[in-house]
This record gives sequence, C-alpha cells and structure tokens, in this order.
Amino acid sequence: MIDKIYLDNILLSVIIRNDFNKNGIEFFTDDNSSQQLGYMNRPKDYVIPPHRHNLVKRDVHLTQEVLFIKSGKVRVDFFDNDQQYIKSSILFAGDVILLADGGHGFKMLEQSEIIEVKQGPYCGEQDKVRFEPISEENVIYNNE
Repeated sequence: MIDKIYLDNILLSVIIRNDFNKNGIEFFTDDNSSQQLGYMNRPKDYVIPPHRHNLVKRDVHLTQEVLFIKSGKVRVDFFDNDQQYIKSSILFAGDVILLADGGHGFKMLEQSEIIEVKQGPYCGEQDKVRFEPISEENVIYNNE
C-alpha cells in the first residue's frame, strides 16, 4: 500500500508500506522532485544494464529525506511550514517514507532502527528549524 500525505496540494510525504508489491517499476515522485523515490520488482535474470550518472548541476532548495524503518515501530508527526500540526502515521519495520515538504517529528513507539538518506552537504543548524513536538493528547492518526 502507498500512503501519500498532502496539504493544500503540496506533497508532504510518501509512505511505501512493507506489504506493497507490484511487478515492474513505479516512481512515486514526479521528475521535478529533488528526491526521487521509486520501487522495482524484477524477475530472476532481469538485467539493468551497467551505467553511470553524468555530472549535472542541480539546485536543491529544500532538504528531503528518505527513512527506511529497519526494525521497530515509529510514529511520524506531520506539520505544515508554519509549524502547525496536521496529523500522524505509524511506521513499521520494512516501511519506507519520503519526507518531501513541511515539518516532521518522530516518537519511537518501540526500540527502532532507522536508515536515513538525504541530500548533502549537511549544513548543521542552518539546515533546520526546531520546534515543540505535539502533545500526546493531541495526536490525530492519518486513518482517523
């Protein structure tokens, strides 16, 4: 299953659930997205020809992250760019999430391992604005 989280036609997040399956290839981002997220399911002996990528200058204006939940259970809280809480989703082992826009925070609901991929170089504190998390009594889940 694929969950796409939008706010006013702005893609905030794409969640690829562990049980997602289809043949072939599918990209969940458009060609203009600075972080491309896709899925491939290829049969035995399928060949992707060797290739390399050309040096192409790109302007990245917003850091986007992809998280792989290796183990555990994680709540992700979504915020707009004005730091206003929107809703939350639960991520499970095997889930993948693209954080494309807006703000986000996390609470580990179990001991969790997460692998993160994002654009670099990292600019330290210049790279983000930190703000207060949502209180437990105000959490609204994506499927509510």
